[in-house]
Amino acid sequence: MQKTALLSVSDKSGLVPFAKALVEQYGYRLLSTGGTAKLLEKEGIPVTEVSKYTGFPEMMEGRVKTLHPKIHGGLLARRDKEEHMGAAVEHGIDMIDLVVVNLYPFEETVSKSEVTFELAVENIDIGGPSMLRSAAKNHASVCVVVDTADYDRVLASMGSESAMIKLRLELAVKVFERTSNYDSAIASYLKDQAADEDSVSDPTAISGIPTELNIQLSQAKSLRYGENPHQRSALFGSFLDCFEQLQGKELSFNNIIDITAATYLINEFKKPTVAILKHTNPCGVASSETLVDAWQQAFETDKQAPFGGIIVVNQTMDSDLACIVSKIFCEVIIAPGFTDAAREIFKKKKNLRLMIVKDDLPVDSLQEIRSVLGGILVQDRDITPDLPSEWKIVSKRQPTEDEMRALIFGWNVVKHVKSNAIVYAGCERTLGVGAGQMSRVDSSRIAVWKAGEAGLSLDGSIVASDAFFPFADGLIAAAEAGAIAAIQPGGSVRDEEVITAADERDMVMVFTNKRHFKH
Repeated sequence: MQKTALLSVSDKSGLVPFAKALVEQYGYRLLSTGGTAKLLEKEGIPVTEVSKYTGFPEMMEGRVKTLHPKIHGGLLARRDKEEHMGAAVEHGIDMIDLVVVNLYPFEETVSKSEVTFELAVENIDIGGPSMLRSAAKNHASVCVVVDTADYDRVLASMGSESAMIKLRLELAVKVFERTSNYDSAIASYLKDQAADEDSVSDPTAISGIPTELNIQLSQAKSLRYGENPHQRSALFGSFLDCFEQLQGKELSFNNIIDITAATYLINEFKKPTVAILKHTNPCGVASSETLVDAWQQAFETDKQAPFGGIIVVNQTMDSDLACIVSKIFCEVIIAPGFTDAAREIFKKKKNLRLMIVKDDLPVDSLQEIRSVLGGILVQDRDITPDLPSEWKIVSKRQPTEDEMRALIFGWNVVKHVKSNAIVYAGCERTLGVGAGQMSRVDSSRIAVWKAGEAGLSLDGSIVASDAFFPFADGLIAAAEAGAIAAIQPGGSVRDEEVITAADERDMVMVFTNKRHFKH
């Protein structure tokens, strides 16, 4: 008996040679819909439109075309049950042996900034997932293909029933993973839209955290090991789609974490900016009129930490900067682009990983997930804009224009430093960074010591603290180190003591009313 394949795809890559092989080598009859049928007809491949087979026209702008008993009966009928096969004969239902469906590009559609809600909804596929699920449920008899990359595997297995039995099960699993992810993407988008609607009427509304979490990501890459060689690891999801690696060794577990931290940090700045990171902490950041000038100031903050670290810039890197940084051993350099001359310079360092960050990086839409005993924690990323217009100057002295620029710069950096975090900064450059200590005073001492080691004066600097100063001693220590202004969230029961200490030393004190802990 002639076998039947149903082809209905949005992504038509590789379809024509696959369909030709089905017809010419394996004698399949083809059923198809809409644009897929037109493509096959254009290529001279015999095909029957689904509407002619079912006797029911496509309608409602294509919303209804495959939701028909002659389709789903042919997919779901158990070939080993007389009742099923008898019903099929009675109602003129042919068995469908192969289904090739990939879904409307919902995720791609909603990732575009200009997408309308109406267009997003129209890209929610109904018939496709229905056919996939019917075929996958009946994988004992039906082969179902949701990924164009599997065409060759299907053709290679058709000569062996034992191979097809194994493949049908594998492909069924792939279908349910794909439809699950597809439904999750739709639910997430609609929930975000509902949250946006709520925020119009409720200014305190925040983006929704799901009440149920279904995480199913495809493995993108198996990694050599995790944080340490004895830990197994793998990368899941679309991280690799966000970057283009131009050269260098394969990315490691730690590289990927560092690259993520570096990308989030550099996104804070518009002027030419260079940031140097080590173990996700920024150890030197500066903005200037050119990347070379920014590099010099960032590097001066800490000339030891860049060894084996990460360098990230927010403009195309040219040969002038490449000549400088190529003399330093670092693991990764990240930029929006590299000139040909810069790439020639870096080619001599074959292990150095050069990464281009893509323009459509979805850094503002992600939530953070961390594993804990017995479960996971989910939170919104710390991306709510910090607006200086909403800050409160609580000291008697008002900041100068240069001091305010330094305060804004320091605040943008300190939010990316592990708590307890202290950053001493000048006008758009770091001078000393203290990270991850058990007390805020210790972080401040480290930042002061690092500045001293680098030969940088803190006289006239600002100090940024990711959380409030619980006691006046931290502020007094900053003043003694040379700071003339401080920025912090405020909110301590001893705020008045801290403000008094600032006023006594003619310091500017700014409260942002927002904490930036980074554990």
